[in-house]
Amino acid sequence: MAKKLKKKRIGSKARTAPAKATRSPGKPKSTSKSGGKPNTDPKRVAAILAKLDEAYPEASCELIHEHPFQLLISTILSAQCTDVRVNAVGKTLYPKYPTPERFAYANPAELEQDIRPTGFFRNKTKSIMGASKKIVEEFAGKVPQTMEELLTLPGVARKTANVVLGSGFGIAAGVVVDTHVMRLSNRLDLTHHSDPRKIEQDLMVILPQDKWIIFSHQLIWHGRRVCVARKPRCLECNLEKLCYAKDKTYSTHS
Repeated sequence: MAKKLKKKRIGSKARTAPAKATRSPGKPKSTSKSGGKPNTDPKRVAAILAKLDEAYPEASCELIHEHPFQLLISTILSAQCTDVRVNAVGKTLYPKYPTPERFAYANPAELEQDIRPTGFFRNKTKSIMGASKKIVEEFAGKVPQTMEELLTLPGVARKTANVVLGSGFGIAAGVVVDTHVMRLSNRLDLTHHSDPRKIEQDLMVILPQDKWIIFSHQLIWHGRRVCVARKPRCLECNLEKLCYAKDKTYSTHS
């Protein structure tokens, strides 16, 4: 009888062991505060906007330009390149090519060398010359002011079009989504997408249209100055109490 009882107890322990092994107490399934969905509660979004206004009331495009056409060219050049370098190239580029016509009918090999420091200079030359030629020949030398028309220009996608419309003409047709806006929108739990177009759609739904332009500038400024990619400076961030990103370096959340 003693031997049988001993075997029964051993079997009982064996049956309960797997249940204990599968537990992971204290490990959250998601960093989101809204059941795995982005936390876009209007009050929270308003609080984020207020904090951005507090930190960056005068945020603006950091690409130096005198008019929308220069902004268009600089935005094309800024792909995979810093604004600082684009601005440095622009100091000599725009005096040499002061009009769309000069860009449209430039010597491609010469233009390639003029913009070489920005990287991908061959593709950028094709885009710049193609966009400039279309502006000259189809838009009477003027940068178009609608999303639909801008998207017909070579080298222009929604991000570039939004930059030109927003910072060049003050037209809020959408939200600029660059790498900073992508990263911070996810960190702030305003979207869970990685595709820029889907992120833009999410932001256009939750943000007032009169904030579409400055919101992007503010996130870009914040991403460059505080919420950097590898080691965000959360201790310096005035949004810290509204943020629960999993890669935070400092947190007041319990």
